[in-house]
Amino acid sequence: MSAKKYWLGFNLIKGIGAVRLQNLIAHFGDLETAWNADQSSLTESGLGAKLAEKIISARQAVDLDQVAAKIEAQGIRILTWADEAYPQRLREIDQPPPVLYIRGEYLPDDLFAVAIVGTRKVTAYGRQITEEIAAFLAANGMTVISGLARGVDALAHQTALKAGGRTIGILGSGVDRIYPPEHRGLAEQMLERGAIISDYAVGTPPDASNFPPRNRIISGLSLAVVVIEAAETSGALITAEFAAEQGREVFAVPGSILAPQSKGTNKLIQNGALPLLTPEDLMQALDLTRIGAQKSARKVLPADETEAKVLSVLSGEPLHVDDIRHQSGLPIEKISATLALMELKGMVRQVGGMNYVAMRETQSEYKVN
Repeated sequence: MSAKKYWLGFNLIKGIGAVRLQNLIAHFGDLETAWNADQSSLTESGLGAKLAEKIISARQAVDLDQVAAKIEAQGIRILTWADEAYPQRLREIDQPPPVLYIRGEYLPDDLFAVAIVGTRKVTAYGRQITEEIAAFLAANGMTVISGLARGVDALAHQTALKAGGRTIGILGSGVDRIYPPEHRGLAEQMLERGAIISDYAVGTPPDASNFPPRNRIISGLSLAVVVIEAAETSGALITAEFAAEQGREVFAVPGSILAPQSKGTNKLIQNGALPLLTPEDLMQALDLTRIGAQKSARKVLPADETEAKVLSVLSGEPLHVDDIRHQSGLPIEKISATLALMELKGMVRQVGGMNYVAMRETQSEYKVN
């Protein structure tokens, strides 16, 4: 974890987010150099004097080797922008979190995920719908993502586990500080078939200001967000707003116009969210049948030298099929057929105009023997 410790160091400093961290990398070349820079160099990089002072103070007060060792001893995995395993869907959003702390396992199949969010004061109606949708998603091989909060969130996690599915909880605290405390047992169960994830440093206590920003991760990791019940000021509506900004589908369960828990969801529908009337609406809108085929193909169909050659020229940056042909030396008809198969496997994605990108999380699964 030698290089990662500098990511951890900057993650401890309030005020150093995605934009400033990217600027530091661009200015210094790497975070080790930035961490060890003097105050004037830090200021020259574009940081204000106060932030530069914070970095100097943190450097003097924090032993990064000890921080890294403690995290490793707790079995917590660290993923940064620099890691191939960093969730591809999250990488696509604006200003993705530079550091993720993970307990449990985030797997390539978790790329196929739907978020279920809603009120803490769930009604009998909301409970029934939450359980139906979470069980339906789990039965169709989808990972259920939520925020481990009371009410809809906890029900979604619990139901996914009961149905034999995977589920992931996104925290507004460090992954070692489960909140609410009564959900510690649930969190431990989730580690068996899923993960607990946070972009807050280990040891960070739950705070009201932490929860709205974490919602962008809930939506960012998901294909779609389903809002079950939400009052007009619910945090679930913040998640829906992030989802819309990130180009994710937003579904809302309609409810009584007299019920306070349905005022937020009804307004979402009024403003353009898709009304969720049956779980099958998700099947149609997200084409879950095709997703199932993608997952099966990824597990069943072996890689060959042609796939390996195509992958070797692709990255996260769009590359036109003509450039793929030129760089790989393969005939265009073979490339077209291979790309079609690889897209079915979920290994690559067409991003328009015959341009392709590699789904970086899956590349390691396809190696030529």
